[in-house]
Amino acid sequence: MMKKVLSILMASAMTLSLVACGSQAPAASGEGAASNGLIKVGIINNDPNESGYRTANDADLKAKFTEANGYDASFAYSLKNDEQIQAAQNFIQEDVDYLLLSAADTAGWDSVLKDAQNAGVKVILFDRTIDADPSLYEASIVSDMAKEGQTAVDWLASQNLSEYNVIHIQGVMGSAAQQGRSGALDAKASAEANWNIVKQQTAEWNAEKAQQIVQSVIDSGEKFNVIYAENDDMAKGAVAALDAAGISHGVGKDVVVMGFDCNKWALEELLAQNWNYDGQCNPFQASYIDDIIKTLESGGTLSQKTIIMDEKGFDATTITQDDVDNYGI
Repeated sequence: MMKKVLSILMASAMTLSLVACGSQAPAASGEGAASNGLIKVGIINNDPNESGYRTANDADLKAKFTEANGYDASFAYSLKNDEQIQAAQNFIQEDVDYLLLSAADTAGWDSVLKDAQNAGVKVILFDRTIDADPSLYEASIVSDMAKEGQTAVDWLASQNLSEYNVIHIQGVMGSAAQQGRSGALDAKASAEANWNIVKQQTAEWNAEKAQQIVQSVIDSGEKFNVIYAENDDMAKGAVAALDAAGISHGVGKDVVVMGFDCNKWALEELLAQNWNYDGQCNPFQASYIDDIIKTLESGGTLSQKTIIMDEKGFDATTITQDDVDNYGI
């Protein structure tokens, strides 16, 4: 595939110092020119240690994008948008055929995607949407985060509590997952007199930070009866704070506990009725991306620009062991 050669000055100035959560060493692998007709892809993702969802997502991609399947794949990880953008520039300079992107933040991608387009690099979004002109990418395979949030809030409203005093634990601010899962709750709390956000703070997908947030509310003496955590790990941390304080939670108990992602261990908490709700976020996008690349490589036309992953929410009063086995990640 012919590429537009980028400036030597740009190439010499750009370095990859992509550091994952916890100040780890630069997280990139598989660098070098593709050989034997392999399709060269650069995959930019969030830190695989971020959550059980992300671990499953990363494993799915690594299982698909192998030499045995016709790919020379390089991976880079960060929870920071600027580091991801730097990684994208690096992959463009390495002359990849495809850039696969799960963006840390929805904003700031236009310039680098234009660089990719000018260099002949095809961009495919996965997991998360971005605020960019659709002409700058080939396709997106994503979750409908706004729908995830709305489904969860609709479920919570259906519980018909006399009042809703919610500790809202948010994910990484600016990410599509945070925006979608926060948006529905913010709208509901603004519209209903008996919905009150007691505390709203990011724990950046981290269980320990979530535990600290809930503990601070407990220490303040403010009353609450709902934990709305934007992923399972943060819900787990919140529950640890409740347990330490002797506060009951789950079906028929003092505090409603809600999470997202459907980790198997989280669905087991629902099955035991220790939690109340978990919203699915499907991490298995690799086969969809593979199909898109094969279509493009064969000169075909994509039937749709955006593929929305099929997802649902689970209620502790109706979940079954089959649900845990079939949907747990």
